[in-house]
Amino acid sequence: MYITITAQKRGGNYSQSSADFVGYLEKENEGLEQRDMEHFFNQFGDEISAEEVVKEIDGNTAKLKKKEPKFYSITVSPSKYELRKLQNNSQDLKTYTRELMKDYVASFNREINGRPISIDDIKYYAKIEHQRTFKGTDFQIKENQPYASKILQLKTDIRNIQEGRAEGNIKKMEKEIAKLERQAPHQQNGKRIVQGMPKDGNQSHIHIIVSRKDASNSISLSPGSKHKASEVEMHGKKVKRGFDRDTFFAKAEKTFDKTFGYKRNFAETYKARKDFLKNPNLYFAALMKLPANEKALAFKMISKSGLPIVPSIPVTQTQIALRVFKRLRRGAEVAINSSSIGI
Repeated sequence: MYITITAQKRGGNYSQSSADFVGYLEKENEGLEQRDMEHFFNQFGDEISAEEVVKEIDGNTAKLKKKEPKFYSITVSPSKYELRKLQNNSQDLKTYTRELMKDYVASFNREINGRPISIDDIKYYAKIEHQRTFKGTDFQIKENQPYASKILQLKTDIRNIQEGRAEGNIKKMEKEIAKLERQAPHQQNGKRIVQGMPKDGNQSHIHIIVSRKDASNSISLSPGSKHKASEVEMHGKKVKRGFDRDTFFAKAEKTFDKTFGYKRNFAETYKARKDFLKNPNLYFAALMKLPANEKALAFKMISKSGLPIVPSIPVTQTQIALRVFKRLRRGAEVAINSSSIGI
């Protein structure tokens, strides 16, 4: 499970309208029959139009300044292992979203009129998507990049020769390009993975647009708060504040596991990812202590998806962790190959 919470920006400024983002989420419906389309939904309704989403989100921004986020985007990307537990991707992910948003409100350290925030207090709209493309931030693209650069240079050289600006053996260069295409470490259906290429397999995921203001358009609820849980005094009264992302991410996993009977491997837990960031040695030590089958599955998950790295991890720490990982992985190959799980 990979979950991100981001404030939508255009350049250096926060988006003043949700229209562009909503339009982007409608892209998969292009050319589809009505019965095949995925529609927006929320806690209380299905088949909500894009126009209504824009109207409701954009109309719920009272007293927010231009430099403040008007809405947040939550993206929930289950792994292929998690998706295998679903009977009906669209319906099951809708069910999960509605439970997930209860976890979302429970992670706020806020009260409204002396009571905890409830699901009725937030304004959100969600949409299921079934397609993904490789992005520049994907580890497959990054690790293929040296080959892509060489291929691009060779194609440029060939074009210069064809146009009379240089001399050289075009056939030899074309053979080198073909060789590089095959040598690139990440392939899909016999082709080098490149940016923009559609990803194979089940790619179902959830996009959620949640308003910064509560449903009454009077109280600001920011999941981007730097405060987890604290109290401040305002106008002579103590006011709770904060949003605990750790709590939200942990609850999100437990809710999925409970809803679908999923047995989560250590390597795909939020706690493991946190341990990797804070103490790589502790993370890998715990990994090596797993039973043989669980260890094999853990390494399979890691090798297929890349290390569980959050973008904010310091470069030096990443490099250290990678060296440790490579040493440990070599030592674990025997256990992996002898397990009942195919790699």
